[in-house]
Amino acid sequence: MERTLIRELPSLVDKSVKIQGWLHKKRLLGGLNFITVRDRSGIVQSLLEDKNELEKLRGMQLGTVVEFVGTVVADERAPGGVELHDATITVLTPVTDEPLIEIDKPILHKSENLDTLFEYRVLNVRNLQEQSIFKIRAQVLREIREFLTAQEFVEIDTPKLLAGATEGGAEVFKLDYFGKEATLAQSPQFYKQIMVGAFERVFEIGHSYRAEPSATSRHLTELTMLDIEMGFVKNHDEVLNLVGGMVMAVVGNVYRNMAEELRKLNAPELKLPELAEAIPRFTIAEIHELYLKHNKIDLTQEKDLTPDEERFIADYARKKLGSDLVFAVEFPIEAGKFYHKLNPEKGVVYWGDLIFRGVEIATCPLREENYQKMIEQMQTAGIDVSAPGFKYYLQAFQFGLPAHGGCGMGIDRLVQKIIGLKNVKEACLFPRDINRLAP
Repeated sequence: MERTLIRELPSLVDKSVKIQGWLHKKRLLGGLNFITVRDRSGIVQSLLEDKNELEKLRGMQLGTVVEFVGTVVADERAPGGVELHDATITVLTPVTDEPLIEIDKPILHKSENLDTLFEYRVLNVRNLQEQSIFKIRAQVLREIREFLTAQEFVEIDTPKLLAGATEGGAEVFKLDYFGKEATLAQSPQFYKQIMVGAFERVFEIGHSYRAEPSATSRHLTELTMLDIEMGFVKNHDEVLNLVGGMVMAVVGNVYRNMAEELRKLNAPELKLPELAEAIPRFTIAEIHELYLKHNKIDLTQEKDLTPDEERFIADYARKKLGSDLVFAVEFPIEAGKFYHKLNPEKGVVYWGDLIFRGVEIATCPLREENYQKMIEQMQTAGIDVSAPGFKYYLQAFQFGLPAHGGCGMGIDRLVQKIIGLKNVKEACLFPRDINRLAP
C-alpha cells in the first residue's frame, strides 16, 4: 500500500489508507484513546480501541515516527472532518526521551522566552504554530520571485567572500582566507550594479552580513536580503513605484494565499492603497517637523530617521491615510553614499526608505551612472579610486552603464511585520545576532 498524505484523507472516506508521520499528541481516556499524527500536509486524529495496538506506543514520546494503516471515517468533530479507525501501528523511529519543550501546544513569543525558543529550535519548529511562520516566509519568497520574473528581472547569485568591504565602514566580518584577509559581504551592491550592464534588470535573494554590535529587536548579524537593480530608469519615481508595487502585490497575495496561517498567528489587518503611486510619501524634513509638532522633540538636525520617528510616521500613515506602507524621501546629501545620485540644487540625495508597520524594510536610491562623476564622488568621500577592490566595479562604469536604481530589502523584517512578530529574530529559523552563533 502506498503512503497517503493526511490532506488527502477527506476524499478517501471509508477507504483503507497508510499514513506516515510523527506522533503529535496522545489523549488516553481508557476505553477510547485518541492519537494525533502529523505529516507535512497536516494532522489527523486516530481512534484507538485495540489495547494491543495502543501497547505499541507505550513509552513512546511525541516526535516518534510512526505508520498507521486504518480506515478513514467522516467525523465533523475531528480535525479536517475525518478520523482514522481500526489502525494497525508500526513504530518506524522510536523516541523515548521526553521533549524538553511542548511541541503540541501554542508557543508564547514573549521576549523573556526567546532564548529558550531559539535554544530548542530543533524541537519547537515541529510545532504547527512555528511552522506557519516559515510557511508564510516561503510564500513571501515565492511571491517576490514571481513578481520580479514577470517584470523581466534576471535572478543572479553573487559571492559572499570578498577581498574587502564592498561599501567601506567598520561593520564587516573579517576572516583568514588562505593567509589573506577576506570579509563577508555586507550586500551585493557592486555586483548588481555591474550586472545592470549585462542584463538591465537583476535581483538576488541571499545572505548579507553586518558586524553591528547591536542586540535590538530590529537587527541580525546574518540577514536575508532582496537586492534589486534596474537600468534605463526615467526618474526616482519609477524605482519607488516598482518597489512599492512589488511589496503591495507580495503582501496582498500572501494575505490571500496564507489566510488561515495568518489567522492562527493573529496577524494584523492589512491596509494598503489601491495603487503603488498612492503610497504616502513624506520628505525627511516633513517627518521631522510632524514628529516635533506631535511629540515636542526636535530631531530636525538628524540626517536620518530615528526608530521612534519610523514608528510615528507609520502609525500616522495607517490612521490618517489608511496605509501600512509609507515612503520617507529626500534624504540630505550628507546621508548619501558615493554611488548615490545627488540633487545639489535641493541639497538631497535621490533615496527613499520604504517603511512598513513601523520599521524600514527597504532603501530605494538612484545610482550615479556617469563614470567621471562617480570618480569625483569617490574622491570627495576620501576613497582611493585606485584601490584594487574598486577595479572591476569602476570598469562597469567606464564601459557604459545606463541610468539605474534599485533597492535593498530585508526579508526577515518583511516577514516579521506581515505576521506581527515583535522581534525580527522570530522570523528566522536559526537567527544570528551578537549573542547567538548556534544552533
